[in-house]
Amino acid sequence: MISKRAQLLSPSETLKITAKAKELAREGKSVISLSAGEPDFKTPPHICNAAIQAITDGFHGYTMNTGMPELREAVSAKLKRDNGLDFSPDQIVLSNGAKQSIGFSILATIDPGDEVLIPSPYWVSYPEMVKMALGIPKVIKTTFGNNYKLTATQLEEAITKKTRAIILCSPSNPTGACYTRQELKELGDVLKKYPDVIIFSDEIYEYIIFDQDHVSILNAAPELADRTVIINGFSKGFAMTGWRLGYMAGPKKIADAVAKIQSQETSAPSSISQKAGLAAYTGSMKPIEEMKKAFRERRDYLVKELNEIKGVECFKPGGAFYVFPDVHHYFGKTAPDGSTIQNSTDLALYLLESHGVAAVPGDAFGEPDGLRLSYAASMENLKEAVKRLRKGLKALG
Repeated sequence: MISKRAQLLSPSETLKITAKAKELAREGKSVISLSAGEPDFKTPPHICNAAIQAITDGFHGYTMNTGMPELREAVSAKLKRDNGLDFSPDQIVLSNGAKQSIGFSILATIDPGDEVLIPSPYWVSYPEMVKMALGIPKVIKTTFGNNYKLTATQLEEAITKKTRAIILCSPSNPTGACYTRQELKELGDVLKKYPDVIIFSDEIYEYIIFDQDHVSILNAAPELADRTVIINGFSKGFAMTGWRLGYMAGPKKIADAVAKIQSQETSAPSSISQKAGLAAYTGSMKPIEEMKKAFRERRDYLVKELNEIKGVECFKPGGAFYVFPDVHHYFGKTAPDGSTIQNSTDLALYLLESHGVAAVPGDAFGEPDGLRLSYAASMENLKEAVKRLRKGLKALG
């Protein structure tokens, strides 16, 4: 009864942990969730007001399948203004979230048996999206010592005749790592040698970056523009996760293919969300800067505290709102109830059920030694979470 395609897929581990945390909270247990991948801020007022005005004005109908022309023009202008990239509006397709944009872009370009390179740790949905297209996700394991960033040597060694694409994410979910211009240039120098390889560049966290300016692969290697798809959206930087609005920008041939798929699967995103997105890209960025300031303070606090816990190592991420500490020191330890912590999944469940801290195991991201902690939480909650982590990890014998 169930298709082979559906049977290939695994449920999202991030959503599973979040659901478990909510279940325990409903039972009356005190739970601090550091598992969710969404800002804890409200959408800025000027964006909300634009949506309210759209409702009041009766802007309730379908827009063009690829999105309203005004918003695609605003995205084009934003890419030029903020990123120095030239994409015409007809190279842009608006969607129901960046997740849909990358999923449809993969469906538009990947055939059964094609390999897609995915550096780990990776966002949980990347391999599953490739499987959905009947492609083959080929994971390239990166190292903690290099802040979990792919090197040019690793990339060169991984490419085969079957390689059709690579997925890059900077700033990264789950690690928060950011590639420098030089690192991207080195990757670009490798990719130039393989003209049939498509690059999917997920830049959804571009506005949440602390120690450097955001750099796109196309800033470092503009020669790749004819086969690079930029994925972005409004959910993270503008605290608009529930508005479900994202986009892809890429070669017109790929944009047209994505538009064709979208026309049959969902059509355009919500008209009201699009008006909100227009306000986001044309309005004040002050609220975003205030959010970023808060995220930076939380990052600095959490990294410092984690590195003071015995057996935990955590590098300082350059962006997003996650830390990804190495916690393999605790594998093989015994919990107070006599059970053994075999891996990061066991550790995450132990911390959640026994100490009320929800984190996502590194197993879900293809890096078993890690644990993803989101600092999209108040400083008060972060401080309490650190206390619980210390107590929970200390109790492991």
